[in-house]
Amino acid sequence: MIGIIMNVWIVIAAYNEEKVIRSVIESVVEAYPDFSVVVVDDHSKDRTSEEALAGGATVLGHCVNQGQGAALQTGTTYALGRGADAIIHFDADGQHQASDIPKFLAALASGYDVVLGSRFLGNAVNMPALKRSILKMGTFFTWMFSGIKLTDTHNGFRALTRTAAERIAIHENRSAHASEILHDIRQYGLRVTEIPVTILYTDYSLSRGQSSWNALSVVGRIVWRKLFLE
Repeated sequence: MIGIIMNVWIVIAAYNEEKVIRSVIESVVEAYPDFSVVVVDDHSKDRTSEEALAGGATVLGHCVNQGQGAALQTGTTYALGRGADAIIHFDADGQHQASDIPKFLAALASGYDVVLGSRFLGNAVNMPALKRSILKMGTFFTWMFSGIKLTDTHNGFRALTRTAAERIAIHENRSAHASEILHDIRQYGLRVTEIPVTILYTDYSLSRGQSSWNALSVVGRIVWRKLFLE
């Protein structure tokens, strides 16, 4: 089934990830040498770009820091311009596992437009209890206000067909882009499913990732927009 999808691009948004970005890229390149990897360096102040190049990725750079959402859109647009059949968003901090990628591609090949990874269907290794609770709360509010019932609404591990990637436009530059993607999925009637993935939390990834309270603020923004702006 995976062979149906010929041109696969892995899109990674990165900011000050010189410590791990090379190993993250190599884990993908070594397992899937036929795939292409593009890293969007969101104006890092360290050697993220150099390490990404050494790992085997194509590297694009933002002149100013714009946020993860903007970086993912830059990488997605670049991949589409090079004929991507499927695009996978993959984190730069080592939380995502390259071994999960074939499951995304199999789901796309079976007819889904968007495939979302779920740590709550799979494994969330070393996840702090507070983060778990707030993510569960975010899932509930997303269901209430978007009508899409999922188990994990703010997981950055996702895959899109070319058609879905062309329709979904990320305007939320920072963390709220995950909710914006769900909005577009519903608006365009895209076929979506979840698959179990393993998310590995380390001291490094926890220090780099979105704080639990910032995640809660994203939920508040969703509620505010739904009640007062739509």
